[in-house]
Amino acid sequence: MIELSKLNNIKFIINCEQIEKIESRPDTTITMMNGHFYVVKESIEEVIEKVIKYKRSFYLQKGD
Repeated sequence: MIELSKLNNIKFIINCEQIEKIESRPDTTITMMNGHFYVVKESIEEVIEKVIKYKRSFYLQKGD
């Protein structure tokens, strides 16, 4: 789960395991596997960094 910001600055959490694609249109648009999509303030690179950080923390916990 990662925290993102809508264009009106409202924070929300998405399940990053359900992301199908991330596009720049020019706003960053995240399309989920169920077809829903979200337009967020973060850049594609920031979203990817958040996903990587989340997955690292998840797998580090599994290794304990």
